[in-house]
Amino acid sequence: MNTFSEKSLWELFTEGDQNAFSSLFKTYYPQLYSYGIKISSDQFITEDCLQNFFIYLHKNRGKIRKVDHVKSYLFTSFRRAILKSLKKERQFSSYDTSFELGQSFGFSPEELKIEQESSHIKTTTLAILLNSLSTRQREVIYLKYYSGLSTKDTMEVMDISYQSVLNTLQKAFTKLRNEIEDREISAVFEKT
Repeated sequence: MNTFSEKSLWELFTEGDQNAFSSLFKTYYPQLYSYGIKISSDQFITEDCLQNFFIYLHKNRGKIRKVDHVKSYLFTSFRRAILKSLKKERQFSSYDTSFELGQSFGFSPEELKIEQESSHIKTTTLAILLNSLSTRQREVIYLKYYSGLSTKDTMEVMDISYQSVLNTLQKAFTKLRNEIEDREISAVFEKT
């Protein structure tokens, strides 16, 4: 969905158009659900929070501000909602201590579609490599490359600076590159 049609759909939604709400729901529910599962690791909390999130949007549609980037607004708002729900549900002290210390924000092989003959092996290896990254690095990669958000939108969703997004991506790619090189070198020595 392009930015113009997103904005038009959002405007219709805020004016009370039920078809626009239905379109937003159908378009973004699966994406937000996948993102929520990454954060919470709990299907029921994610579903409950996501349903409450869309109910909140529907009830407050007339009060919601004008939005330029609908997708990033929805991701940002839902991220806040699910973290708030997790904090309440699990009595977490803060996002940083709970989320950074091991919430399973990971990648599954099914999410990584590589169209090649040995794609299963490569996909599994890529999932292992991605899961070796820090939680923040995995989240930035997920938002930027798997959810299609821009660097600016990723910055807004995660509530970090633009430079932090770039630095996090750079560190992640450096670590991935080093891991791949190490694996290739190990493979050469195993063959001899």
